[in-house]
Amino acid sequence: MTLMDHPLSYPEVGATAGQLPDGYEHLVVHRVIGHGESTFNRAAERLMSWQVHRAAGLTVTATTARVEPGSRVRLRLGRHLLRISFACQVVYVVEEERRRGFAYGTLPGHPERGEERFCVEWRDDDVVVFTLTAFSRPGTWWSRAGAPISRRLQQRYTRRYLQAL
Repeated sequence: MTLMDHPLSYPEVGATAGQLPDGYEHLVVHRVIGHGESTFNRAAERLMSWQVHRAAGLTVTATTARVEPGSRVRLRLGRHLLRISFACQVVYVVEEERRRGFAYGTLPGHPERGEERFCVEWRDDDVVVFTLTAFSRPGTWWSRAGAPISRRLQQRYTRRYLQAL
C-alpha cells in the first residue's frame, strides 16, 4: 500500500462546508480578485485545474487533470534536502452557478491534519471573491516540534494562494 492509498488522517471530513470543528486552528481569509463573469470564469478554471497551487510555488502531481471528488494530489515545496512532500484527497467539489471550488483533506504523512477549502464566488454586487477556509493541527512529530515554523509556512502559502488568482 502506498501513501496515496491511505484513508484521510482526520475524522471531520467535509467540515469546511459548515462550522469548523473544535480542537484545531481555524483559518478563513477572503480576497477580492476582480469583477464580473469573465473574472469568475477565469479564476474558477485556474482553481479547478490545479493552477492556483502551481502559481503558489508548489509542484503538483494529481491523479486527475481537473479537480474532482476523490482526486488525490501530492504537493511538494522546497528543493533538495529541504523538500517537503505531502498528499491530500479532494473530499468535495462546489459546482454552483456563481460559486466554484473544492476542499481537500490531509492523508497520512502530511505535516498537518485537517482540511482546506478553496472557493471562488461571483457575488450579486458583481465582485469576485476568493476564499480559503481551513482547520488544521500538527500531524507529524516534526510539525509538532516545529509548530511556529509550520504555522509560518502555512501563512506563507495562504498568502501565495490568495495572490495566485
